[in-house]
Amino acid sequence: MTQEELKEFLDAKVEQYNRPDFLSTDPLRIPHRFTKKEDIEISGFLTATIAWGNRKSIINNSERMMELLENSPFDFIMNHQEKDLEKLQGFVHRTFNGEDLTYFIRSLNNIYKQHGGLEKTFALQGDITSLQMSISKFKTIFFELDHQQRTTKHVSDPQKGSAAKRINMFLRWMVRNNSSGVDFGIWDRISPSQLSCPLDVHSGNVARKLGLIQRKQNDGKALAELDANLRKLDPLDPVKYDFALFGLGVFEKF
Repeated sequence: MTQEELKEFLDAKVEQYNRPDFLSTDPLRIPHRFTKKEDIEISGFLTATIAWGNRKSIINNSERMMELLENSPFDFIMNHQEKDLEKLQGFVHRTFNGEDLTYFIRSLNNIYKQHGGLEKTFALQGDITSLQMSISKFKTIFFELDHQQRTTKHVSDPQKGSAAKRINMFLRWMVRNNSSGVDFGIWDRISPSQLSCPLDVHSGNVARKLGLIQRKQNDGKALAELDANLRKLDPLDPVKYDFALFGLGVFEKF
């Protein structure tokens, strides 16, 4: 395929998969339950944090998290008492447990009270074509309170070679516009042109078949390669192709 043919093919797949119909089976349905900006971003961040493994399990456990936060995540984070955190101890999703969730609640409280919220914190060190340094800085701030070392594995660091799939997915949700009714577009301090594609097994395999990635591992270097090629197809909104790559991999077994 020429680059023009590839763009035409992928643009058609974006049109096919960037639709609200797919929300019923996607973890993104969780933040779509809310209307308040802070509730959307907190529920989205927590959902994205546990978005690995079986999709049905991710959705069920994300719904469980929202129940534990009394279906008002921002209010719970800002106004909980210490005793309110006890009920979180029984939560578990794979290796993310109640201790991790308790720290996430404390850290989010700190981020909203001391750092101006999630959007402002993520926007700190982005450059014109990448948020990878911002994600790394976010992790430093997120773990500035006393914490167990085991919890740090649940927030990726691109500076250590990670593709940071779940955080890049969360950022897509918050930043890309809402024209299709899928992503939210509630953050304006970050531009869609700065986003990186959430790189996982499905999108990585499809990207390799299409010649968008040569590297074999799904790591930070592969992500940089994918980013560069997607920006050639659409420099203003490169991450729209996440829908095409994921849809081709998951639904079409491309």
